[in-house]
Parts: sequence; structure tokens; C-alpha cells
Amino acid sequence: MRARTLLLLVVALILAGGTTMMARVWLASQRSQPADASPIAVPTPAKSVLIARSGIQRGQLLKPEDFAWEPWPEGGIDKNYVVIGTKTPESFAGWVARNPVSAGEPITEAQIVAPGNRGFLAAALRPGMRAVSVPVSITSGISGFVFPGDQVDLVVTITNQEAPHSSGGNVGPLRDIKASETVLRDIRVIAIDQKLDAAKTGEANANIKTVTLEVTPKESAVIALASDMGKLSLSLRSLTPGPDDSKQQANNDSPLTPQADTYTVDADINPLLRNPLKPKGGVDSDVVILRGSSAASTPGAPKTGG
Repeated sequence: MRARTLLLLVVALILAGGTTMMARVWLASQRSQPADASPIAVPTPAKSVLIARSGIQRGQLLKPEDFAWEPWPEGGIDKNYVVIGTKTPESFAGWVARNPVSAGEPITEAQIVAPGNRGFLAAALRPGMRAVSVPVSITSGISGFVFPGDQVDLVVTITNQEAPHSSGGNVGPLRDIKASETVLRDIRVIAIDQKLDAAKTGEANANIKTVTLEVTPKESAVIALASDMGKLSLSLRSLTPGPDDSKQQANNDSPLTPQADTYTVDADINPLLRNPLKPKGGVDSDVVILRGSSAASTPGAPKTGG
């Protein structure tokens, strides 16, 4: 019995060793075999398309930072998408959005329009606004330092003859009165001559002849009348609003109503000139009363004439 057990143990050991050797040989043969000739399918890298980095509004002047490249599955790329390698975000600087574009939405040239193309100016206008061009000179156009996208005030300078006024029953001498009035405030410039891209105005901006402004229908009528009355000038506004800008903007709702801080007449500059805006009723010179060797003065009576 003991011999039989011993024999079985030896046989088991031999079988275990043989199995181990066969496994090693099989693994070695698998490592030495050449790789399969058929290639393993590797996913094709997705191409990138130009998308809106954030929401773009209709009429918005576009800048390179408004765009970003986004990987896109090649099977889902529309022929109208802007694919990387064809154009750059910088090539769309100065274009305007014809329609709103959501954040992350691919850009197509049907959604935007290039400067100089048909419909560009109409697309640049905000809803309900109008485009009006005004003539300017080197000085009235701020020596070429006004660019599309700037905010300006519109000033008109007029010359008018003083209304007749009487002094003691006689008509006094008449003179030409010069006055300037800020008729519109915080108006957006959308074009210089025929250029709508601030980066392309360059040195030619110093010789500008017209500036196109974005205004309301009422403001367009004000500009038409003001340009017929006198000389128009632009006043460039700061990017940082001042403490009185809110009050001045409220006055812009009634542009034909003069405000104390919106006009200047020549008498405000030269005190030798009579201010026609002062009330006609005034106070005559003091009356001197002589009593013997003494004299006393008393204020005169209010004037009854202009």
C-alpha cells in the first residue's frame, strides 16, 4: 500500500512538471510569432471648426476673441462650416453678425457679412436704429481720432442775427450772434467715410469727409435740421462715464429743448458782447440825487423795454 501511494505521488509530480513545461513552451511560441498583418482600426482624429466663444448678437462687430476652434466629428462637418486650416479668426475681424449666434455654435459665412458687402451697414445697425452720415472736416472730426465703435456727442454752431430791441424808444444796433449747442449725446459711430473697420482707417482717417452715426428716427431728423442750420462738430466721449452723464442722457430724450449746460453763446466768451439770452427786463443805472452839498444814489427802476 505504501509503495502504491509513493508511485502515485511520483506520477503526479511528473505530470505537473510536464504541464508546466508545455505551458512555458506555448507562451514562448506565442511571443515569437509575428504580429497579425491586418491593421487595428484607429479612430480618425476629429477636425476643428470655428465656433462662437460666447453668444453673438445681431449687428455685433466681430473681433478675433469672439471665436474659438472646437474639435468636430468629420462626419458631422457641414460644407458651410469654417474648418481649421482654411481661415483664421483674425480674418473675420470687423465683420458683423447678420443673425444671432449661440455660444458653441459653428460659424458659417451666411451668419456674418464682410465690410463692403451688400447688407453690411444694415446688419450693423441695432433694431429700430437708423444710419445718418454727417460732413466733417479735419478739426470738426477730431483730427482723425474718431473710429468706428466710438461714442460721440454732436455739436452744431450757428450764426443768427439778434432780434431788435428798444432802448428808450429807439431800436438798438443789431449784430450777428454766434452760438453752439450740443444737440445729441452718446451716439455710436459705425463708419468713417466708407470704412467700417477701425483697423483699416489708418492715416487716411485724418482726411475724413463723412462720419456715419447710428441714431433713432427722431435723432436723424435733428441731425438733418442741424446740418442745415450750421456747422457740425463731433465731441469724443470717454470710455468711462462721468458723474453727469446720466443726467445729460436724460436730456437727450428732448434734444430740441435747450439745457443750461448744452449751449454756449459768444457773450459767454467775450463779456463785451451783450448776451441776448438775458431777460429783456433789467435795471437802469443808479439815479444820483443831489441835496445841497451832499449826493446820494438809489437803484433805478426796472426797464420796461427790451
